[in-house]
Amino acid sequence: MPTWNSRGLRGSLLEEMINMTNEKYRDNGLALIQKVPTPITPITIDKETRHITLAYFDQKSTVDYIGAVQGLPVCFDAKECAVDLFTLQKIHPHQVQFMRDFDRQGGIAFFLIYFTARDIMYYMRIHEFDVFWDRMEHGGRKSFRYEELNDRYFMKHKGGQIVPYLDMIQLDLDDRELELPPARN
Repeated sequence: MPTWNSRGLRGSLLEEMINMTNEKYRDNGLALIQKVPTPITPITIDKETRHITLAYFDQKSTVDYIGAVQGLPVCFDAKECAVDLFTLQKIHPHQVQFMRDFDRQGGIAFFLIYFTARDIMYYMRIHEFDVFWDRMEHGGRKSFRYEELNDRYFMKHKGGQIVPYLDMIQLDLDDRELELPPARN
């Protein structure tokens, strides 16, 4: 089983920003999104500080966050990237499968990717992610570049909302309507 150690704090700034945003959305009655805890079993605990210093994951996690936005089921995973090249090894196949299944059930599944060097976040729809994932599975690059991303889905900070992903969900929904084939008679 995979083990957990001090690397567990990676991504904590992004997680804190998302958690603050989720609280604001909940307080305003806009959404109810919660962090999905990853169950761990401690192996070593520092007796003085009572902190877990070594543990293993009990089971595979699916996504970081799950909930509802105005009645729509939503799930997403949050990742940080220090450079302009995002390696797909940061994502596990069982996560991709869960998000694809979630989307097929009518939910909204996406990744929030924080490009730390640029201090900008990106909302990646599962359908956009699928293009990069499928490319990798067919022998192509195991990463994607910042330049390959759709400019419309970069998030700009705005008025008290640290991570304004609700705006991106609306854009995603609008784009989905445009992508639907015409109704048949």
